Amino acid sequence: MIFIIKVITNKEDKSVEMIAERAKNKSLNVYSVLRPHGLRGYIILEAEDRESAEEAVFNLPYIKGIIGKTITYDEIKNMIEPSVSTISIKEGDIVEIISEPFKKEKAKVVRVDKQKEEVVVNLLGAVVPLPVTIKIDNVKVVRRDEEEAEENAN
Repeated sequence: MIFIIKVITNKEDKSVEMIAERAKNKSLNVYSVLRPHGLRGYIILEAEDRESAEEAVFNLPYIKGIIGKTITYDEIKNMIEPSVSTISIKEGDIVEIISEPFKKEKAKVVRVDKQKEEVVVNLLGAVVPLPVTIKIDNVKVVRRDEEEAEENAN
């Protein structure tokens, strides 16, 4: 059975460690504890039954409680399995930043970190090259290097 555990935001990693430690020490029927990337304030716990899950989290600091019903793997599949293939931004792309504080600024992609879902860009309007790290969903591609190469070839 899979349970969602509500925890204090930014204490997810510590909570996972404490639950794993308790499950190991007490030999509870807890199979896995994980913190899905990008999900704040919640962790996922897989246990044989609700009693094992409750005993694993009972009275631990940072734990607020177990969310009511159990969930299926299909409901959390997209949070657990990495979807790196969907990222289509490449180094050299010209992007427009769509979030503050650099909203509507154009920038050139210097590096793409698919695991963290971040890009490092140099702002085009800056006098000095200024590398800025931004989440991938805060930029949109305006122009591609291949397009420029094709235009120059014609």
